[in-house]
Amino acid sequence: MDSFLRILFSSLETGSFYALAALGIIIIFRTSVIQNFSIGAIGMFNAFIATYILMEWGVPTWVAAIIAMLVAIIVGIVIDFAIMRPSKKVTRINKEIMTLGLIIIFIGISPMIFGVLPLKFGRFIEGSMKILGIHVDYNTILNISIGIIVMVLFVLFLQKTKCGLAVRVTASNETAARLMGVPSKNITTAAWAVGAALSTLAALMLAPRITVNTAMMNGVQVNALIACVLGGFQTFYGPVIGAYVISLGRNVLIYYLPHLGIEWLDSSWADPILYLLILLFIVIRPNGIIGKKIIKKV
Repeated sequence: MDSFLRILFSSLETGSFYALAALGIIIIFRTSVIQNFSIGAIGMFNAFIATYILMEWGVPTWVAAIIAMLVAIIVGIVIDFAIMRPSKKVTRINKEIMTLGLIIIFIGISPMIFGVLPLKFGRFIEGSMKILGIHVDYNTILNISIGIIVMVLFVLFLQKTKCGLAVRVTASNETAARLMGVPSKNITTAAWAVGAALSTLAALMLAPRITVNTAMMNGVQVNALIACVLGGFQTFYGPVIGAYVISLGRNVLIYYLPHLGIEWLDSSWADPILYLLILLFIVIRPNGIIGKKIIKKV
């Protein structure tokens, strides 16, 4: 029972990282019809900014995090204004390749600005408490809570506000949205800003578990993209479900594979088996867990 609870808490925390990054990907995809492969690199770059502020200015961790997220919003707006809007005649595939170029830019300039050594970003809160017989860090509870609260607020924003309605209309059909008077260009700019901020939040929540380095978001980026495929690109909440499924599945496999009694089967097989199962699922259900087949009327 203790092992299962540890797996559960770890999965909820890791799933929050994946889910926030997946939300950043899906909001840009639904409003700009672009798969943004650079969401992890943007989060990494702003995690470096937060760590630099923390070290140089001596401010509290949460202050550095807020400043970094504000910078992330500016970065998202600049990318949309300076790169995506002038590229309106560029094909969708080429735009996605341009986001791959953004990865090279952020990974290239980060060591030039912040140095080549990994940096340490502290926890938001220290200490631990006992829940159902196991010790759980306060920072883990905070990360899980932040992930759930942000996603609930995101859903409420989409469903209960006029701005959320404008986002959904733009996501459904940008041309029709413009004809209805929805400022779709502003919506896409806001989507890039929100996507960058969500990725930065995921990076800052992950940073205390590892170090701030140029590769810190590689796993999050990959799993967030897979979560979008697994959950389906047709909804905003599908990728979130996919993110938590991937996190739980990975942790269960890492823990239980060595206990199966097969000599060569250890925890290193967890990722290959998990991704093989996801691949088989996608073959059987191409639109993902939530996604539905889109039928175009002639």
